[in-house]
Amino acid sequence: MNSKEVGKLGEDIAVKYLQEKGYQILDRNFKRKISPFLKSEIDIVARKKDLICFVEVKTLLKSYSGPQFFSPEEKVDFKKKRKLIRTAETWLLKRKIPLDSKWQIDILAIEIDSHSKKAKISHFKNAISL
Repeated sequence: MNSKEVGKLGEDIAVKYLQEKGYQILDRNFKRKISPFLKSEIDIVARKKDLICFVEVKTLLKSYSGPQFFSPEEKVDFKKKRKLIRTAETWLLKRKIPLDSKWQIDILAIEIDSHSKKAKISHFKNAISL
């Protein structure tokens, strides 16, 4: 399984997880073009009651049972956080939703065990300070 397939599988697992937790999925893979060579993407946009959640999904395929040197959520660095905030603001503006509405950015870290095919999901709510 290549990295693109792992990412897609992780996003599908994340959508199912969020729906089971009462979220309504509003959008998937929203892209913002920064320049001809740069873009930013929000994996999932969801709503729960009056809160809009922009969800960054990070998936790690574990192919062995040994120690792990990093967790999926550690892949979201300062630069990525800044891009996510700006992309979330763009999504809101395109839909004419005021920026002072209730919204947050969550990270869903998914670890998939390649042998058992089981996924461990960690949901970090409001993970990025606005």
